[in-house]
Amino acid sequence: MHDNIVFSHAGGYELKMSLVTANGKSETRLSGGVDNEIVTERQPCIIWINGAGWRGCDKNLMVPEMSYLADSGYAICFIDYRSSKEGHYPDQLIDCKCAVRFLRKECDKYNIDPDRIGVLGRSAGGHMASFMAMDLPLFESDEHSGYSSSIKCAVDLFGPVDLRKRGEYSLEEMKSPDFVFKSMKETREGMFLGIESEEEYFRLCDEASPVNYINSRMTPLMIVHGDDDATVPYSISEDFYRRLVEAGLGERVDFLTVHGAGHGTREFFQEETRKEILSFFDRYL
Repeated sequence: MHDNIVFSHAGGYELKMSLVTANGKSETRLSGGVDNEIVTERQPCIIWINGAGWRGCDKNLMVPEMSYLADSGYAICFIDYRSSKEGHYPDQLIDCKCAVRFLRKECDKYNIDPDRIGVLGRSAGGHMASFMAMDLPLFESDEHSGYSSSIKCAVDLFGPVDLRKRGEYSLEEMKSPDFVFKSMKETREGMFLGIESEEEYFRLCDEASPVNYINSRMTPLMIVHGDDDATVPYSISEDFYRRLVEAGLGERVDFLTVHGAGHGTREFFQEETRKEILSFFDRYL
């Protein structure tokens, strides 16, 4: 694990990444019961984007859950991005695309194949992974210019890809006195957009929703959602998939329903779900 690699200074913030691979000292691997050779060829890389409602969290929060991908031969990159307290849309997307360019720039140093970079995002991270899958020349910065921000494929884990629907869902939840947020400004999606009023939210939400950027450049995309999700409605991913198919992109999109799963519950880390995600990356990376 290479930790705290600085890849950006966007907005005056020092953004870092960690890189996890199955390589290591032979005696360490043997003590864990792993008797194999260190990988010497360039490895395909999967960028992991955390969720937490765009509010930011420890970049290494999900390292244990994602290590199975490293065991399967991928370099896994866990990245920071500016939280909604540090910046608003599209700052977070700018940071994610900057990480791609940095990895291409430093591919020799970290033994990464620059032509095989994919993205895997959870919740808010799934929203950003889907945006990146659209492969449009948007949300670019000058950092590491000259290197491409394009990716080969993406996996969206229960991302709120339609912020209009997510906002309408929040307004419905606000009818309950027990709901934690009392205005759109306070919601996770409201903080992401940096809005002051409900009216402003609904003026901006469509622009910040990857469901409205579907186009023929889209890279292969896998959508994974639990049908018992009380945070990001399952119908958001259902509609996203339907619109992708209607746009003629059905051969480039997989839709996996995790039955009985809530928002990031343990069903997403069971062996069956992991095999499906790994199979997708094996196809395209």
